[in-house]
Amino acid sequence: MSDGKNGLTYAQAGVDIDAGNALVERIKPAAKRTTRPGVMSGLGGFGALFDLKAAGFEDPVLVAATDGVGTKLRIAIDTGHVDGVGIDLVAMCVNDLVCQGAEPLFFLDYFATGKLETETAARVVEGIAEGCVRSGCALIGGETAEMPGMYPAGDFDLAGFAVGAMERGAALPEGVKEGDVLLGLASDGVHSNGYSLVRKLVEMSGLGWDAACPWGDATLGEALLAPTRLYVKPALAAIGVGGVRALAHITGGGLTENLPRVLPEGLGAEIDLDAWDLPDLFKWMRGIGGIEEGEMLKTFNCGIGMILVVDPESEHAVDALLSEHGERVHRLGRVTAGEGVTYSGSLG
Repeated sequence: MSDGKNGLTYAQAGVDIDAGNALVERIKPAAKRTTRPGVMSGLGGFGALFDLKAAGFEDPVLVAATDGVGTKLRIAIDTGHVDGVGIDLVAMCVNDLVCQGAEPLFFLDYFATGKLETETAARVVEGIAEGCVRSGCALIGGETAEMPGMYPAGDFDLAGFAVGAMERGAALPEGVKEGDVLLGLASDGVHSNGYSLVRKLVEMSGLGWDAACPWGDATLGEALLAPTRLYVKPALAAIGVGGVRALAHITGGGLTENLPRVLPEGLGAEIDLDAWDLPDLFKWMRGIGGIEEGEMLKTFNCGIGMILVVDPESEHAVDALLSEHGERVHRLGRVTAGEGVTYSGSLG
């Protein structure tokens, strides 16, 4: 090999391979925490192996989901509180998987930035690992992309990819009927949707991210960064009891748009808005923006992060099990003839 005339290196072009290698070493213990039956390889290979038979499946059907965190990242980056967005990333994927009746098995992440800051990236990935531990899936791989000129200094973006499985014939939704009961599980805040509107509302309020939270004890930025709640383990337990016919993860589009996704043609839902108290966070946002009730219901989760459609005969057993798993359960209404979601009462 001949010597270059000027000795230019990849690092001088803005890509530090050594920093990437250091990050991999830093996050290996976090990834190891997520190991579960079926994992066949660690980080660092060209691909990750997973053994479905070792995971306990006989005739599995795979289910895949991908998502990001959206403009919630802007708040995390601006405040430096990046630890929770990894949990958000996992939750947005695995909460979708369980709606299909699938058990999440493994997760891969994509972290992209202009200049790799090892400490920041490690905190994000450690959050991803924590989300995986809480949902019973393994972090078996990922990609860190350092791309000079693509992102402003300090910025980064995230994407997540989850794969789950179910035994053939166990897919949800299945058998939803008129009269089925709607059980809503409380959210832990805004979760990871609607943050372009959230940021606009904060701008209108005149408050900074470090201002005292108007409805709690933390700063405004910290309160708005509360991670998305992981519903996987309680939801799988409820499915195991029997009588769960569908689940709807309440993400972008709110209750109005997400619940119809799991209802057969010709069926709709009736929800009593008096069945739960609108959390103070949503009351504050509604007040700042003068947001109409219908807009709230098709933009935010409004305090309900997951809805289970349940056979009426199984309602009490499912409700009790979910409560034992620490969920705050609300009987929202029922499945009705017709299509779409109709509301009674009002967001309190």
